[in-house]
Amino acid sequence: MQRREFIAATAAGTASLGAAELPFAHLIPRDMTDDARDATTTATASTRRILIAGGGFNRAFIRYMAALTGARRPRICYLPTASADDPQGIINFYQQCAALDVEPHVQRSFIESLSQTQGWDEVLLSMHGIVVSGGNTLNQQAIWKAQGIDVVLKAAWDKGVVLGGASAGSLCWFEEGTTDSRPKALSIVKCLGFLPGSHSPHYDAEPGRRPLYQKLIGEGTMKPGYACDNNAGIYFEGTSVTRVVATTPTAKVYHVSVVNVTVTERVMEPEQIS
Repeated sequence: MQRREFIAATAAGTASLGAAELPFAHLIPRDMTDDARDATTTATASTRRILIAGGGFNRAFIRYMAALTGARRPRICYLPTASADDPQGIINFYQQCAALDVEPHVQRSFIESLSQTQGWDEVLLSMHGIVVSGGNTLNQQAIWKAQGIDVVLKAAWDKGVVLGGASAGSLCWFEEGTTDSRPKALSIVKCLGFLPGSHSPHYDAEPGRRPLYQKLIGEGTMKPGYACDNNAGIYFEGTSVTRVVATTPTAKVYHVSVVNVTVTERVMEPEQIS
């Protein structure tokens, strides 16, 4: 089978979400469809799902991602392109997964064909969830485009693989956002565009993020969008916000837009997950 045929065929598949496959059922959002909550029904894998955090995609977020997949022991893949496949980040991912009933995998981007005999599509489309690392978003996007990983991630999203991450791993799914990927100052980066609008991670943790994000949206340089504090995040079904979550009591999510020529932050109070 040719590579493109493999992607198309795999993206057309479905996945069961039956009762026996929902070990984290209590984490599934109350406002999901009845079929997704009902243990006796199945949902098609074509539901597009993304789970992001402003910073700190830790065990609680991985646990929630695992719940969203609906699989008994979901295969969760870590994609550390933005961190240049940083070994410590890979170790940390395995440590976070150790206490969870998941099957952790890592897909490095700095590879060669002698040791990696499977294509990006064969690996990534076989997963239930994909966690994208933090790091340099600009480099991540350039490498993904050069390698064709961006195309495979779109196929994974269409298939129903749960995508997610924090920092560069949250920013990458939007049309654009603010990044520290270039020297000297925060700047704008264009990303995959699976989710419309813009995004700012680390909203409470890095002093320059909030004023720049508001300035860019206020002057019309950047589209309105979502800002996430560290330890706070959003679960999207399709391109709609389904649930806002956090792992600490003070972490918040904001929708930032212009209302009557004034930049406005609308607080989106999260539910606590652990």
